[in-house]
Amino acid sequence: MEKYLYKSVNGNYPLIMAYPACEEFALSSLGYLWLYKIADTMDGINAVRCSTDNVDNIKNIGSIAFSMSFDFDFMGVFEILEKLNIPLYVNERDENAPLVFAGGPVITTNPIPYEEFFDFMLIGDGEESFKKILKILKSYNKKEALELIKSVEGVYVPENKAAKSTVELTDVIYTPILSDKGYFKNTFIIEVARGCMNRCAFCTASYTNLPFRCNNYDKIIDAIDLGLKYTNKIALLGAQISAHPEFEKIMEYIEQKIDNGANIELGISSLRTDSVTPKMVQTLVKGGQKHSTIAIEAASERLRKFINKNLKEEQILNAVKISRENGLKGLKIYSMIGIPTETQEDIDEFLRLGKKIKDENKGFNIEFSFSSFVPKPHTPLQWAKREDTKSLEKKQKYLEKEFAKLGISSKFSSIKWDFWQTVLSRGGRALAPFLVEVYRNGGKIGAYKAAQKNLNIGIKNEFMLDDVLPWDNIEIYPGKDLLKNEYKRLCKKNQ
Repeated sequence: MEKYLYKSVNGNYPLIMAYPACEEFALSSLGYLWLYKIADTMDGINAVRCSTDNVDNIKNIGSIAFSMSFDFDFMGVFEILEKLNIPLYVNERDENAPLVFAGGPVITTNPIPYEEFFDFMLIGDGEESFKKILKILKSYNKKEALELIKSVEGVYVPENKAAKSTVELTDVIYTPILSDKGYFKNTFIIEVARGCMNRCAFCTASYTNLPFRCNNYDKIIDAIDLGLKYTNKIALLGAQISAHPEFEKIMEYIEQKIDNGANIELGISSLRTDSVTPKMVQTLVKGGQKHSTIAIEAASERLRKFINKNLKEEQILNAVKISRENGLKGLKIYSMIGIPTETQEDIDEFLRLGKKIKDENKGFNIEFSFSSFVPKPHTPLQWAKREDTKSLEKKQKYLEKEFAKLGISSKFSSIKWDFWQTVLSRGGRALAPFLVEVYRNGGKIGAYKAAQKNLNIGIKNEFMLDDVLPWDNIEIYPGKDLLKNEYKRLCKKNQ
Protein backbone atom coordinates (compact mmCIF):
# COMPACT_ATOMS: atom_id res chain seq x y z
CA MET A 1 0.00 0.00 0.00
CA GLU A 2 1.25 3.50 -0.87
CA LYS A 3 0.53 6.79 0.88
CA TYR A 4 1.14 9.96 -1.12
CA LEU A 5 2.03 12.88 1.15
CA TYR A 6 1.18 15.40 -1.56
CA LYS A 7 -1.43 15.96 -4.26
CA SER A 8 -0.61 14.87 -7.82
CA VAL A 9 -1.31 17.10 -10.81
CA ASN A 10 -2.35 15.61 -14.14
CA GLY A 11 -0.79 16.81 -17.37
CA ASN A 12 -0.37 15.95 -21.03
CA TYR A 13 3.40 15.53 -21.28
CA PRO A 14 4.28 11.87 -20.55
CA LEU A 15 7.46 11.65 -18.45
CA ILE A 16 8.82 8.30 -17.31
CA MET A 17 10.78 8.47 -14.03
CA ALA A 18 12.93 5.35 -14.25
CA TYR A 19 14.85 3.70 -11.43
CA PRO A 20 17.34 1.10 -12.74
CA ALA A 21 16.60 -1.57 -10.12
CA CYS A 22 13.55 -3.22 -8.59
CA GLU A 23 10.64 -1.20 -7.19
CA GLU A 24 11.55 -2.20 -3.64
CA PHE A 25 14.74 -0.12 -3.90
CA ALA A 26 13.09 2.67 -5.91
CA LEU A 27 10.59 3.22 -3.11
CA SER A 28 13.44 3.73 -0.63
CA SER A 29 15.52 6.13 -2.73
CA LEU A 30 14.95 9.58 -1.28
CA GLY A 31 16.48 11.53 -4.17
CA TYR A 32 14.55 9.60 -6.82
CA LEU A 33 11.23 9.93 -5.01
CA TRP A 34 11.71 13.64 -4.39
CA LEU A 35 12.38 14.35 -8.06
CA TYR A 36 9.34 12.25 -8.92
CA LYS A 37 7.31 14.45 -6.58
CA ILE A 38 8.61 17.56 -8.37
CA ALA A 39 7.45 16.11 -11.69
CA ASP A 40 4.17 14.79 -10.31
CA THR A 41 3.18 18.20 -8.93
CA MET A 42 4.12 20.28 -11.98
CA ASP A 43 1.32 21.51 -14.23
CA GLY A 44 1.44 19.90 -17.65
CA ILE A 45 3.50 16.86 -16.64
CA ASN A 46 2.13 13.32 -16.45
CA ALA A 47 4.81 11.55 -14.42
CA VAL A 48 4.92 7.75 -14.24
CA ARG A 49 7.26 5.75 -12.00
CA CYS A 50 9.12 2.88 -13.56
CA SER A 51 11.61 0.28 -12.33
CA THR A 52 13.03 -2.95 -13.75
CA ASP A 53 10.11 -5.02 -12.46
CA ASN A 54 7.20 -2.80 -13.56
CA VAL A 55 7.76 -1.66 -17.15
CA ASP A 56 5.13 -3.62 -19.02
CA ASN A 57 2.15 -1.24 -18.99
CA ILE A 58 3.98 1.87 -20.21
CA LYS A 59 2.77 2.96 -23.65
CA ASN A 60 3.10 6.71 -24.20
CA ILE A 61 6.56 8.24 -23.61
CA GLY A 62 7.70 11.82 -24.09
CA SER A 63 11.03 11.43 -22.31
CA ILE A 64 12.69 9.13 -19.78
CA ALA A 65 14.64 10.31 -16.74
CA PHE A 66 16.96 7.81 -15.05
CA SER A 67 18.42 8.09 -11.55
CA MET A 68 21.82 6.35 -11.23
CA SER A 69 23.16 5.90 -7.71
CA PHE A 70 25.54 2.96 -8.17
CA ASP A 71 28.19 2.13 -10.77
CA PHE A 72 26.46 -1.08 -11.83
CA ASP A 73 23.12 0.66 -12.46
CA PHE A 74 23.79 0.68 -16.21
CA MET A 75 22.46 -2.89 -16.23
CA GLY A 76 19.04 -1.69 -15.08
CA VAL A 77 19.13 1.25 -17.49
CA PHE A 78 19.68 -1.07 -20.45
CA GLU A 79 17.04 -3.52 -19.21
CA ILE A 80 14.38 -0.82 -19.00
CA LEU A 81 15.27 0.69 -22.38
CA GLU A 82 15.03 -2.71 -24.05
CA LYS A 83 11.71 -3.50 -22.38
CA LEU A 84 10.44 -0.20 -23.76
CA ASN A 85 11.81 -1.08 -27.23
CA ILE A 86 14.18 1.89 -27.21
CA PRO A 87 17.66 1.40 -28.76
CA LEU A 88 20.49 1.64 -26.23
CA TYR A 89 22.58 4.07 -28.26
CA VAL A 90 21.39 7.62 -28.90
CA ASN A 91 22.60 7.49 -32.53
CA GLU A 92 20.40 4.44 -33.19
CA ARG A 93 17.19 6.22 -32.13
CA ASP A 94 15.10 8.01 -34.72
CA GLU A 95 13.53 11.46 -34.47
CA ASN A 96 10.38 9.98 -32.94
CA ALA A 97 12.24 8.35 -30.04
CA PRO A 98 11.86 9.94 -26.61
CA LEU A 99 14.63 12.00 -25.05
CA VAL A 100 16.55 9.87 -22.56
CA PHE A 101 18.49 11.57 -19.79
CA ALA A 102 19.99 10.77 -16.39
CA GLY A 103 21.28 12.20 -13.14
CA GLY A 104 22.40 10.97 -9.75
CA PRO A 105 25.72 10.38 -7.95
CA VAL A 106 27.20 8.15 -10.68
CA ILE A 107 26.49 10.70 -13.39
CA THR A 108 27.75 13.61 -11.31
CA THR A 109 31.02 11.85 -10.55
CA ASN A 110 31.79 10.72 -14.10
CA PRO A 111 29.21 10.87 -16.92
CA ILE A 112 31.72 10.09 -19.68
CA PRO A 113 31.18 6.27 -19.99
CA TYR A 114 27.44 6.93 -20.50
CA GLU A 115 27.60 9.64 -23.18
CA GLU A 116 26.45 7.38 -26.00
CA PHE A 117 23.28 6.31 -24.15
CA PHE A 118 21.82 9.61 -22.91
CA ASP A 119 20.82 12.77 -24.79
CA PHE A 120 21.98 14.82 -21.82
CA MET A 121 22.85 14.37 -18.14
CA LEU A 122 22.40 16.34 -14.92
CA ILE A 123 25.53 17.13 -12.89
CA GLY A 124 25.14 17.84 -9.17
CA ASP A 125 22.06 18.87 -7.21
CA GLY A 126 19.05 18.18 -9.38
CA GLU A 127 16.18 20.00 -7.74
CA GLU A 128 16.28 23.30 -9.60
CA SER A 129 17.77 22.13 -12.90
CA PHE A 130 15.13 19.37 -13.09
CA LYS A 131 12.32 21.92 -12.74
CA LYS A 132 13.78 24.01 -15.56
CA ILE A 133 14.14 20.94 -17.77
CA LEU A 134 10.53 19.87 -17.17
CA LYS A 135 9.25 23.33 -18.10
CA ILE A 136 11.16 23.11 -21.39
CA LEU A 137 10.10 19.53 -22.15
CA LYS A 138 6.38 20.25 -21.77
CA SER A 139 6.54 23.39 -23.93
CA TYR A 140 8.71 22.51 -26.92
CA ASN A 141 9.23 19.74 -29.44
CA LYS A 142 12.14 17.36 -29.04
CA LYS A 143 14.64 19.25 -31.21
CA GLU A 144 13.83 22.64 -29.72
CA ALA A 145 13.82 21.27 -26.17
CA LEU A 146 17.23 19.67 -26.51
CA GLU A 147 18.72 22.93 -27.77
CA LEU A 148 17.23 24.94 -24.89
CA ILE A 149 18.18 22.36 -22.26
CA LYS A 150 21.86 22.76 -23.17
CA SER A 151 21.86 26.17 -21.48
CA VAL A 152 20.43 24.94 -18.15
CA GLU A 153 22.93 25.08 -15.31
CA GLY A 154 24.26 21.63 -14.42
CA VAL A 155 23.33 20.01 -17.74
CA TYR A 156 26.05 18.06 -19.52
CA VAL A 157 25.70 17.39 -23.23
CA PRO A 158 28.34 14.93 -24.52
CA GLU A 159 31.72 16.46 -25.34
CA ASN A 160 30.77 19.88 -23.95
CA LYS A 161 31.88 21.27 -20.61
CA ALA A 162 29.56 21.40 -17.62
CA ALA A 163 29.75 22.74 -14.09
CA LYS A 164 28.08 21.06 -11.15
CA SER A 165 24.81 22.58 -10.03
CA THR A 166 24.75 23.45 -6.32
CA VAL A 167 21.60 24.59 -4.52
CA GLU A 168 20.96 26.18 -1.16
CA LEU A 169 18.90 23.95 1.10
CA THR A 170 15.78 26.09 1.32
CA ASP A 171 13.37 23.14 1.53
CA VAL A 172 13.83 19.96 3.53
CA ILE A 173 13.75 16.87 1.36
CA TYR A 174 11.73 14.03 2.88
CA THR A 175 10.04 10.83 1.76
CA PRO A 176 7.01 11.93 -0.31
CA ILE A 177 5.58 8.43 -0.80
CA LEU A 178 5.38 5.89 2.01
CA SER A 179 5.06 2.24 1.05
CA ASP A 180 5.15 -1.16 2.67
CA LYS A 181 6.78 -2.41 -0.54
CA GLY A 182 9.94 -0.33 -0.04
CA TYR A 183 13.21 -1.77 1.25
CA PHE A 184 12.77 0.53 4.27
CA LYS A 185 9.12 -0.21 4.81
CA ASN A 186 6.93 2.81 5.64
CA THR A 187 10.00 4.78 6.72
CA PHE A 188 9.90 8.57 6.57
CA ILE A 189 13.42 9.72 5.68
CA ILE A 190 14.48 13.33 6.30
CA GLU A 191 17.59 14.97 4.85
CA VAL A 192 19.22 16.83 7.75
CA ALA A 193 22.39 17.94 5.97
CA ARG A 194 24.11 17.54 2.62
CA GLY A 195 27.81 16.95 2.09
CA CYS A 196 30.63 16.54 4.60
CA MET A 197 33.29 18.91 5.89
CA ASN A 198 35.85 16.18 6.65
CA ARG A 199 37.04 15.74 3.05
CA CYS A 200 38.46 12.25 3.44
CA ALA A 201 40.75 11.84 0.45
CA PHE A 202 38.89 8.85 -1.04
CA CYS A 203 35.33 10.06 -0.50
CA THR A 204 33.36 11.16 -3.53
CA ALA A 205 30.27 11.80 -1.39
CA SER A 206 32.23 14.47 0.46
CA TYR A 207 33.96 16.15 -2.47
CA THR A 208 31.09 16.12 -4.97
CA ASN A 209 28.65 17.55 -2.40
CA LEU A 210 30.69 20.52 -1.24
CA PRO A 211 29.98 22.89 0.34
CA PHE A 212 28.56 21.27 3.47
CA ARG A 213 25.02 22.55 3.99
CA CYS A 214 22.46 22.12 6.77
CA ASN A 215 18.70 22.32 6.63
CA ASN A 216 16.86 24.80 8.80
CA TYR A 217 16.06 23.45 12.27
CA ASP A 218 12.41 24.54 12.28
CA LYS A 219 11.82 22.99 8.86
CA ILE A 220 13.36 19.72 10.04
CA ILE A 221 11.02 19.72 13.04
CA ASP A 222 8.06 20.44 10.75
CA ALA A 223 9.12 17.49 8.57
CA ILE A 224 9.35 15.20 11.60
CA ASP A 225 5.83 16.21 12.66
CA LEU A 226 4.54 15.64 9.12
CA GLY A 227 6.07 12.18 8.97
CA LEU A 228 4.63 11.18 12.34
CA LYS A 229 1.12 11.83 11.02
CA TYR A 230 1.59 8.86 8.66
CA THR A 231 4.14 6.52 10.24
CA ASN A 232 6.11 5.93 13.42
CA LYS A 233 9.34 5.16 11.51
CA ILE A 234 11.59 8.21 11.20
CA ALA A 235 15.11 8.17 9.72
CA LEU A 236 17.58 11.06 9.64
CA LEU A 237 19.84 11.20 6.60
CA GLY A 238 23.15 12.90 5.89
CA ALA A 239 26.82 12.06 5.51
CA GLN A 240 27.61 14.22 8.53
CA ILE A 241 24.31 14.85 10.27
CA SER A 242 25.83 15.26 13.73
CA ALA A 243 27.69 18.32 12.40
CA HIS A 244 24.34 20.11 12.13
CA PRO A 245 24.68 23.03 14.57
CA GLU A 246 21.40 22.09 16.22
CA PHE A 247 21.64 18.33 15.98
CA GLU A 248 21.41 17.91 19.77
CA LYS A 249 18.19 19.96 19.75
CA ILE A 250 16.77 17.76 16.99
CA MET A 251 17.54 14.66 19.03
CA GLU A 252 16.08 16.27 22.18
CA TYR A 253 12.86 17.06 20.30
CA ILE A 254 12.49 13.43 19.23
CA GLU A 255 13.35 12.19 22.73
CA GLN A 256 10.70 14.45 24.27
CA LYS A 257 8.15 13.04 21.83
CA ILE A 258 9.07 9.51 22.92
CA ASP A 259 9.03 10.45 26.62
CA ASN A 260 5.54 11.88 26.14
CA GLY A 261 4.28 8.56 24.82
CA ALA A 262 4.95 8.69 21.09
CA ASN A 263 5.90 5.31 19.63
CA ILE A 264 8.79 6.39 17.39
CA GLU A 265 11.22 4.06 15.68
CA LEU A 266 14.25 6.26 15.02
CA GLY A 267 16.99 5.40 12.55
CA ILE A 268 20.33 7.04 11.83
CA SER A 269 22.48 5.34 9.22
CA SER A 270 25.80 5.95 10.95
CA LEU A 271 27.37 7.86 13.81
CA ARG A 272 30.28 10.22 13.36
CA THR A 273 32.97 8.51 15.41
CA ASP A 274 34.44 11.62 17.01
CA SER A 275 31.08 13.11 17.99
CA VAL A 276 29.19 10.22 19.62
CA THR A 277 27.56 11.44 22.83
CA PRO A 278 25.63 9.63 25.57
CA LYS A 279 22.51 11.70 24.81
CA MET A 280 22.65 10.80 21.13
CA VAL A 281 22.91 7.08 21.85
CA GLN A 282 20.22 7.19 24.54
CA THR A 283 17.79 8.79 22.09
CA LEU A 284 18.58 6.16 19.46
CA VAL A 285 17.97 3.40 22.01
CA LYS A 286 14.69 4.98 23.10
CA GLY A 287 13.76 5.00 19.44
CA GLY A 288 14.29 1.25 19.21
CA GLN A 289 17.71 1.19 17.54
CA LYS A 290 19.86 -1.65 18.86
CA HIS A 291 22.88 -1.44 16.57
CA SER A 292 24.60 1.37 14.73
CA THR A 293 27.74 1.98 12.68
CA ILE A 294 30.88 4.06 12.84
CA ALA A 295 33.49 4.52 10.11
CA ILE A 296 37.21 4.38 10.87
CA GLU A 297 38.46 3.31 7.39
CA ALA A 298 41.95 2.40 8.66
CA ALA A 299 43.15 1.01 11.98
CA SER A 300 46.59 2.62 11.89
CA GLU A 301 46.83 6.31 12.66
CA ARG A 302 49.39 6.71 9.88
CA LEU A 303 46.92 5.57 7.21
CA ARG A 304 44.08 7.59 8.70
CA LYS A 305 46.25 10.69 8.45
CA PHE A 306 47.11 9.81 4.85
CA ILE A 307 43.45 9.71 3.81
CA ASN A 308 42.69 12.81 5.90
CA LYS A 309 40.59 10.81 8.35
CA ASN A 310 41.71 12.82 11.35
CA LEU A 311 40.62 10.36 13.99
CA LYS A 312 42.52 9.33 17.10
CA GLU A 313 42.35 5.79 18.46
CA GLU A 314 41.08 7.10 21.78
CA GLN A 315 38.12 8.64 19.92
CA ILE A 316 37.32 5.26 18.37
CA LEU A 317 37.51 3.52 21.73
CA ASN A 318 35.42 6.24 23.35
CA ALA A 319 32.71 5.95 20.67
CA VAL A 320 32.43 2.21 21.32
CA LYS A 321 32.39 2.72 25.09
CA ILE A 322 29.66 5.38 24.95
CA SER A 323 27.58 3.20 22.61
CA ARG A 324 27.84 0.22 24.98
CA GLU A 325 27.26 2.15 28.20
CA ASN A 326 24.17 3.89 26.86
CA GLY A 327 22.22 0.91 25.62
CA LEU A 328 23.30 -0.12 22.13
CA LYS A 329 23.87 -3.86 21.70
CA GLY A 330 26.56 -3.58 19.05
CA LEU A 331 28.41 -1.57 16.43
CA LYS A 332 29.45 -2.21 12.86
CA ILE A 333 32.84 -0.65 12.15
CA TYR A 334 33.28 0.38 8.51
CA SER A 335 36.85 -0.19 7.36
CA MET A 336 38.88 -0.44 4.21
CA ILE A 337 41.80 -2.46 2.84
CA GLY A 338 44.02 -1.54 -0.07
CA ILE A 339 44.49 2.12 0.79
CA PRO A 340 47.60 3.35 -1.07
CA THR A 341 50.86 2.80 0.90
CA GLU A 342 49.16 0.16 3.10
CA THR A 343 51.59 -2.33 4.68
CA GLN A 344 51.22 -5.59 6.58
CA GLU A 345 51.73 -3.60 9.78
CA ASP A 346 48.68 -1.51 8.89
CA ILE A 347 46.66 -4.69 8.36
CA ASP A 348 47.80 -6.10 11.69
CA GLU A 349 46.61 -2.91 13.37
CA PHE A 350 43.02 -4.02 12.67
CA LEU A 351 43.60 -7.13 14.73
CA ARG A 352 45.25 -5.24 17.57
CA LEU A 353 42.46 -2.65 17.61
CA GLY A 354 39.76 -5.28 17.34
CA LYS A 355 41.17 -7.21 20.28
CA LYS A 356 41.43 -4.05 22.36
CA ILE A 357 37.83 -3.09 21.61
CA LYS A 358 36.63 -6.58 22.49
CA ASP A 359 38.62 -6.75 25.72
CA GLU A 360 37.32 -3.38 26.86
CA ASN A 361 33.69 -4.08 25.91
CA LYS A 362 32.76 -7.55 27.09
CA GLY A 363 29.50 -8.85 25.66
CA PHE A 364 29.22 -6.00 23.16
CA ASN A 365 28.70 -7.11 19.57
CA ILE A 366 31.41 -5.82 17.23
CA GLU A 367 31.62 -6.45 13.50
CA PHE A 368 34.28 -5.11 11.16
CA SER A 369 32.83 -4.47 7.71
CA PHE A 370 35.48 -4.10 4.99
CA SER A 371 35.43 -2.75 1.48
CA SER A 372 38.51 -2.44 -0.71
CA PHE A 373 39.76 0.95 -1.86
CA VAL A 374 38.12 2.18 -5.05
CA PRO A 375 39.68 5.38 -6.44
CA LYS A 376 37.00 7.86 -7.48
CA PRO A 377 36.96 10.93 -9.74
CA HIS A 378 36.97 14.41 -8.18
CA THR A 379 38.81 13.23 -5.05
CA PRO A 380 42.51 13.68 -4.19
CA LEU A 381 43.01 9.94 -4.67
CA GLN A 382 41.54 9.91 -8.20
CA TRP A 383 45.06 9.38 -9.57
CA ALA A 384 45.96 6.54 -7.20
CA LYS A 385 46.68 2.96 -8.17
CA ARG A 386 44.30 0.23 -7.04
CA GLU A 387 46.08 -2.71 -5.45
CA ASP A 388 46.27 -6.02 -7.32
CA THR A 389 43.24 -8.29 -6.81
CA LYS A 390 45.29 -11.30 -5.69
CA SER A 391 47.12 -9.20 -3.11
CA LEU A 392 43.84 -7.83 -1.75
CA GLU A 393 42.28 -11.30 -1.58
CA LYS A 394 45.31 -12.50 0.36
CA LYS A 395 44.79 -9.69 2.89
CA GLN A 396 41.10 -10.53 3.10
CA LYS A 397 41.71 -14.21 3.84
CA TYR A 398 44.32 -13.30 6.43
CA LEU A 399 41.98 -10.93 8.27
CA GLU A 400 39.06 -13.36 8.09
CA LYS A 401 41.19 -16.09 9.65
CA GLU A 402 42.74 -13.92 12.35
CA PHE A 403 39.49 -12.18 13.31
CA ALA A 404 37.85 -15.61 13.65
CA LYS A 405 40.60 -16.61 16.08
CA LEU A 406 39.78 -13.53 18.14
CA GLY A 407 36.06 -14.31 18.05
CA ILE A 408 35.31 -11.09 16.16
CA SER A 409 32.90 -11.02 13.23
CA SER A 410 34.14 -9.62 9.92
CA LYS A 411 32.53 -9.11 6.51
CA PHE A 412 34.09 -8.12 3.20
CA SER A 413 32.86 -6.68 -0.05
CA SER A 414 33.81 -8.63 -3.16
CA ILE A 415 37.36 -7.75 -4.22
CA LYS A 416 36.58 -8.70 -7.82
CA TRP A 417 33.44 -6.55 -7.97
CA ASP A 418 35.33 -3.64 -6.38
CA PHE A 419 37.89 -3.95 -9.19
CA TRP A 420 35.22 -3.59 -11.85
CA GLN A 421 33.69 -0.71 -9.91
CA THR A 422 37.08 1.00 -10.23
CA VAL A 423 37.04 0.41 -13.99
CA LEU A 424 33.56 1.91 -14.32
CA SER A 425 34.28 4.81 -11.96
CA ARG A 426 37.34 6.02 -13.86
CA GLY A 427 36.27 5.00 -17.35
CA GLY A 428 36.11 7.06 -20.52
CA ARG A 429 34.14 7.01 -23.77
CA ALA A 430 35.72 3.72 -24.84
CA LEU A 431 33.70 1.91 -22.15
CA ALA A 432 30.37 2.29 -23.98
CA PRO A 433 30.60 -0.89 -26.12
CA PHE A 434 32.11 -2.68 -23.12
CA LEU A 435 29.04 -1.87 -21.01
CA VAL A 436 26.71 -3.16 -23.72
CA GLU A 437 28.75 -6.36 -24.13
CA VAL A 438 28.64 -6.95 -20.36
CA TYR A 439 24.88 -6.45 -20.36
CA ARG A 440 24.33 -8.78 -23.34
CA ASN A 441 26.24 -11.49 -21.50
CA GLY A 442 24.31 -11.29 -18.24
CA GLY A 443 26.40 -8.91 -16.13
CA LYS A 444 28.17 -11.51 -13.97
CA ILE A 445 31.90 -11.37 -13.23
CA GLY A 446 32.61 -13.65 -16.18
CA ALA A 447 30.80 -11.24 -18.50
CA TYR A 448 33.21 -8.45 -17.55
CA LYS A 449 36.26 -10.60 -18.18
CA ALA A 450 34.89 -11.82 -21.51
CA ALA A 451 33.98 -8.31 -22.65
CA GLN A 452 37.42 -7.01 -21.79
CA LYS A 453 39.02 -9.81 -23.80
CA ASN A 454 36.63 -9.68 -26.76
CA LEU A 455 36.80 -5.92 -27.17
CA ASN A 456 40.43 -5.57 -26.17
CA ILE A 457 39.53 -2.81 -23.71
CA GLY A 458 42.59 -1.28 -22.11
CA ILE A 459 42.22 -0.71 -18.38
CA LYS A 460 44.27 2.07 -16.84
CA ASN A 461 44.87 1.29 -13.17
CA GLU A 462 46.74 4.46 -12.31
CA PHE A 463 46.90 8.04 -13.60
CA MET A 464 49.81 10.45 -13.57
CA LEU A 465 49.28 13.93 -12.17
CA ASP A 466 49.75 15.54 -15.59
CA ASP A 467 47.38 13.13 -17.39
CA VAL A 468 44.26 14.37 -19.13
CA LEU A 469 41.48 12.64 -17.19
CA PRO A 470 38.30 11.40 -18.90
CA TRP A 471 36.14 13.59 -16.64
CA ASP A 472 38.19 16.80 -16.93
CA ASN A 473 35.36 18.62 -18.72
CA ILE A 474 33.16 18.25 -15.61
CA GLU A 475 33.81 21.18 -13.28
CA ILE A 476 33.29 20.42 -9.62
CA TYR A 477 34.61 22.50 -6.73
CA PRO A 478 37.38 22.50 -5.50
CA GLY A 479 38.74 21.68 -8.99
CA LYS A 480 41.60 19.62 -10.38
CA ASP A 481 44.47 21.90 -9.35
CA LEU A 482 43.41 21.99 -5.71
CA LEU A 483 42.85 18.22 -5.69
CA LYS A 484 46.32 17.77 -7.14
CA ASN A 485 47.85 19.96 -4.41
CA GLU A 486 45.95 18.03 -1.74
CA TYR A 487 47.18 14.71 -3.12
CA LYS A 488 50.76 16.00 -3.06
CA ARG A 489 50.27 17.25 0.51
CA LEU A 490 48.93 13.92 1.71
CA CYS A 491 51.72 11.98 0.01
CA LYS A 492 54.35 14.31 1.50
CA LYS A 493 52.78 13.99 4.96
CA ASN A 494 52.97 10.21 4.62
CA GLN A 495 56.69 10.10 3.86
